[in-house]
Amino acid sequence: MLKRWPEVRTVAAIVLAAGASHRFGSDKLLCQIELHGKTLPLIAHSLKPWLRIFREVTVVVQPGSADFCRTVEHALTDDHAAGIRWLECPNAVQGMAASLVCGIAGNIVAGGWLIGLADMPGVPESAIAQVRSAIEAGAPLAAPFHQGKRGHPVGFSPAYRDELLALQGDTGARSLLERDAALVQRIEIEDPGIFIDIDRPADLQNLHH
Repeated sequence: MLKRWPEVRTVAAIVLAAGASHRFGSDKLLCQIELHGKTLPLIAHSLKPWLRIFREVTVVVQPGSADFCRTVEHALTDDHAAGIRWLECPNAVQGMAASLVCGIAGNIVAGGWLIGLADMPGVPESAIAQVRSAIEAGAPLAAPFHQGKRGHPVGFSPAYRDELLALQGDTGARSLLERDAALVQRIEIEDPGIFIDIDRPADLQNLHH
């Protein structure tokens, strides 16, 4: 018997924020940084462009993150924090794939998914908007590129639902993107912010270069 999915809806935005910050030495997502003239927690800077483009953004977090979520919402008071949908991932310690699967499962009937990372505060709004448009227009996969290199966020069509739900490990969906590289709609972006993730305190310097 064929599996019947509910009626497809709009493309869903999913930002992964359930990492352990081992290499940073503290909770990097709450680290106060100055960017675009404002000092906010790192994750707040990362979420702002998403919240301007999507009515709702699913943010996947670790279990027991109530205080963390309140801190982020307070920082984003003027940037539509009500648009954040917090989603706790019970098995987040198993790696990035577990968080991604949690986010997909929490938006199972979406018409595709945009996956972003909460430790990437330099991703421009244009990259998010154009990847979303590509998936809405029927692209199987989409991602921003700069000087021939793929960055974030990455968009997936509903055709990848089952494979995304089956992911394991700490590499997320990289294997799917590498296998189906020829199917990725390439969106050329002039801003190298699509590459800059903050793993160590020294990485913060890259935001101002």
